[in-house]
Amino acid sequence: MPNTRLALPLGDTERPVPVWALRLAKALPFIVLPHCLWRLPFAVNFTMGQVDPHHPPMPWWAPGYVVGLSVLTETLCVLSTGLVASWGELVPRWIPFLGGRRVPRLAVVVPAVLGGFALVAMFDLYPLAWVGILPEVGYSNGWWRFLAWVCITPAMLWGPIVLALAWSYDRRRRA
Repeated sequence: MPNTRLALPLGDTERPVPVWALRLAKALPFIVLPHCLWRLPFAVNFTMGQVDPHHPPMPWWAPGYVVGLSVLTETLCVLSTGLVASWGELVPRWIPFLGGRRVPRLAVVVPAVLGGFALVAMFDLYPLAWVGILPEVGYSNGWWRFLAWVCITPAMLWGPIVLALAWSYDRRRRA
């Protein structure tokens, strides 16, 4: 069975990782990648068609910040695989003092749920800006706006995916 290789034995029963959760966790870095790539040109002060007359000049540290933010975003997406991987349930043996111990369920579920809700709050308000309810930066033409929507829209799935993975993890780990 392809979905049982990541599950740990829980007493005399074994609860496998659902196939949908495994697929979502593996796909998450690729789902958020367009948003990270959209962000990178801003590091070199290329505005991607955005028109903002009140935009201040970029500070000296902005390129490192923008690149670092994209790297951090992808790192967090990859770490979300801990919700379906064995290292999310059992500390790897190579870690000193903790290796081989079970990870407390709530030590994983609480940060995942809080992070998922924070991601929903950060990314899922974009459609309100797109329909004019919230302010949005202008674009020089419709093609730039369309490209922005295509790149940003998949990031709106990040929070709901993390919440779904946290729910699956919690359900699997409950006694």
